[in-house]
Formats: sequence, structure tokens, C-alpha cells
Amino acid sequence: MKPTPSPSVMKPHPLAQESHAAASAFAASALAADAGRAGEKSDTSAPASHASGPTDAGGQGRGVRDPRPTAEGHHPVEPDALHGSVPEALPQGISSSARRLPDVDGRPFVVDSAAGAWITDAEGRRYLDFAMAMGATVLGHAHPAVVEACTRALQRGAMPGFTHAGEAAAAQALVRHAGPLVHATFVSTGSEAVHLACRIARRATARPVVAKIAAGYDGWYDDVALGWTGSAEADLSGARPLAHGVTLVRWNDLSDLEALFAERDDIAAVLVEPVLANAGCLMPQPGYLQGLQQLCRRHGALVIADEVLTGMRLHPGPSSLTMGLEPDLVTLGKAIGSGVPVAAVLGTAQAFAPVVDGRVARAGTYHGNPLVTAAVLATCEVLESSDHAALLQRGERLAAGVREAFGRAGIDVSTSGLGSVFSLWFAGRAPTRYEEAKALLQPERSLALHMALRREGVLTMPSGWGRLFLSFAHDDADVDFALAAFGRAAQALAPLRCAPAFPGTVVPGR
Repeated sequence: MKPTPSPSVMKPHPLAQESHAAASAFAASALAADAGRAGEKSDTSAPASHASGPTDAGGQGRGVRDPRPTAEGHHPVEPDALHGSVPEALPQGISSSARRLPDVDGRPFVVDSAAGAWITDAEGRRYLDFAMAMGATVLGHAHPAVVEACTRALQRGAMPGFTHAGEAAAAQALVRHAGPLVHATFVSTGSEAVHLACRIARRATARPVVAKIAAGYDGWYDDVALGWTGSAEADLSGARPLAHGVTLVRWNDLSDLEALFAERDDIAAVLVEPVLANAGCLMPQPGYLQGLQQLCRRHGALVIADEVLTGMRLHPGPSSLTMGLEPDLVTLGKAIGSGVPVAAVLGTAQAFAPVVDGRVARAGTYHGNPLVTAAVLATCEVLESSDHAALLQRGERLAAGVREAFGRAGIDVSTSGLGSVFSLWFAGRAPTRYEEAKALLQPERSLALHMALRREGVLTMPSGWGRLFLSFAHDDADVDFALAAFGRAAQALAPLRCAPAFPGTVVPGR
């Protein structure tokens, strides 16, 4: 007989619970307010205000149905298919439940194509995309240089299965802007990269335990899926948890890290994001990353910077290097392949010693194949000639404009993040610790905003923990279009002005 799964295995993931709870609450309250502003339209046609808005090179109004003919041989997926036989073969109609967007006006969201900063759905409506596949591209969808490089690789054979020149060239491209990180090895996903980095750290230090930041994501493998946002473990309210050789430590809390090292002498590494992205882009407080590194050095532990999300967003290399951190190992993914599934682990000569001498096992048929390394090479080449400062300024303008739009609607909001990736908080100032963020979370409001923006032709993540991503494909006109949409969406949310107080504040009458 097969063993019965434990209750913890059978329990729904916190993100799924949040999504369902938010959807139910929104249907009861926020949807009514937003639907009233939208005129209770039953279709997803663009608001009339878009007709006179900015146009693309072809003169087409943004946020409207795409009149262009379908390419020969191309058959868009019908959205009704998701309510038919498809779910029988593919549960929930998608392979990662966190990527399934809620229906709007009874219609599912099904992508037909994506190019630059825009996505076209199966009904022909275009959306300005600020989800950007959860940050999987910083160049924009279907960048011509990446498409061309990948096409050539496919024509030459995407899977020879043995050594090819492109793999070493792609590794060299990644370490070119990585300072002391002189080695790189490829995997296919960010989760695999984190898994391999932890394996390297354990072998390099001969220690078994990795400490990760509570509320950090770091992948969906069992060994690092401890302490996700919304989980009981992330609260660290009792004894410090330990599972699969992984334990937790609080973000922006050096005293808790000191306590961890006092409790244990078997810590191989501390796994940390330079920005705690999946907890709402919580920024490190001044001196935190440097203090974390000093404590790790003092106690013989390595520092693993998980940059699957933040890498390549401040310069053509790991962002942590510009934020005062000098990690021993770095995980990269998402942006390095511009939408092609590839990730990598970078490391110093000392940290990578057990990889170089073969003590760390590496395997994987697809890792470093010609297709993905062609994408990495093309992406790195484009990034080296891109203006990161301009990208960050554009993101800061968007964030400031969003705050102003909500202010005009009488709603206090704040933002936190790196410019090209930031989160929106329904509070006068952004949280810096997970316990603050959890108290400020308003999933119903976040979902209401997502719905309102969808109707305006702007695509965002629906979760309160979500982020807005900018790419080099977003231009100033796109930011203007987005700010106009946010202005109308903020007015739609105005009836829901009442917000929870920031933890530690006193509100008269409460």
C-alpha cells in the first residue's frame, strides 16, 4: 500500500488559499464597486477612452482589440477551451497554478501572443504588461536578437547532448560583469539553481544546514519550500523550524542571525535575496546585507545570493554586487534567458572548488543546451549596450505616478523595490519586515486593482504579494498610458478607502 500523505503535504499552498479567499471576498464587495465604474460591461472590449490614447507604430490604439490578420497557419487558442475538455488533460488549464489569472466578466485570460511590452489575448485584446512573466524577461517579450539567435540554434540542432562551444561562451558572458564570481554552471530553472547552490555550499563547508530568509521563495523544491509567505513557519513564532536540512532566519534582523549562529555550528550557508521579492519587494535596511555577510564570514558560512528575480536589473550582472554584498554563490535565472528556460549558478574560485574537482554531482540532459545558451549570449550582448539608469528612472516615474494617482483618489499607498521591479502597498509607508507586510496585506484590494486595470488594458499580478516589472521594451509613452489607467483604477477603488493602520501606529476611534 502507498503511504498516506501527511496533512502538511495535502494542505493547499498559502498562495492558492490567498487567491481563492481574495476572489471570494472581491466577488462580495470590491467587484460591485469596480463593476459600477465599468458600466457593468459583459465583454472585455477596451474602454472608449483608449480610442484617443497613444498608438503604436501601426496607428493601432493601445488596449483595443487587435485587427491584424492571423498569421498563416497560426490558430489562436479559444478561451472557451478552458471551460471545455482541456482541463481534463491539464488540471486548471495551466501547469503552474500561481500563473493562472482570475476571470474578468466571466471570461478566462488566455494568451495568444506577446511582443515587446504588450500581450495579446485570444480575443484579440492587447494589454500593456507589467507582469512580464513574473520577471522572466528584462528585454521585453520576443526580443528580435534573442529570437534570431534561438532560431539559428534550433536550425543547427537544439540538443546534441554533448559539449558545444556556446555553453562555455555563455558562462563567460555571465561572469564578465560578476566581479569575484569567476565560474558558472547551467541548469534549466531557478529552483534547480538554488538546489545546486545549496549542494555546492554543503560540500564546500562540510556542513549540512542552509538558513534561508523567512517569507523568501527560493524555489518550489521540498528542501527550500520552507517558510513561504502565508505559511505558519514564516512567522517564526515558536521554535526555529528545521526541515530537509533548511532552517529559517528573519529578514532585516541581524540579531536573529546572531542567535541562529549561537544555536548551531553546522550552518553551511545563508540563502538571501538582495530584495525580499515574493514578500512584496521588502528592501534591505542600511547595513543589513553587509552585516549578514560579516556574520557569515565570522562563522565560516557561505553567502548565497538568490538573484533569480533581481539579477541583471541594475547592471548586466548580479544586482547584489552593487548593493554592498559580496556573495560566494549567486543564482541567476529569468532575465538571463529572456523567456527561454535557463538558469545558472555563479561562484568564486573557492566556493566552486568542489565543482571544479568533481566532488559536486551535476547532471541534466537539458542544462546548457545550444538553444538556451544562444538566448543567454544574445541577452547579455543586448544588456551590455542597454541604459540601465534610464530603465530605473522610468520605473521610478511609474511608481511615483502610481502613488500620486491613488493620492488624488484619497487612498494612501506606498511602493518598495528596485525601480524596474516594485510592489504596491495600501499604506502610507512601505513595510521593511515580513510581520509588517503580513499585517498590511489586503488581498481583496489587490485583486480589485488587478481587475480594474485589466479592464483598462493593463496587466499586473493579482496577488497582494505581487510585483510590477518593467522591461527595456517599456517606453515613456507606455508609462503615460499606464498612469492614466492607474488613475481611473484608483478612482474605481475609492469606495474602499478604509485601510489598516501600519503596525505600531495608533488610530483614533479604533
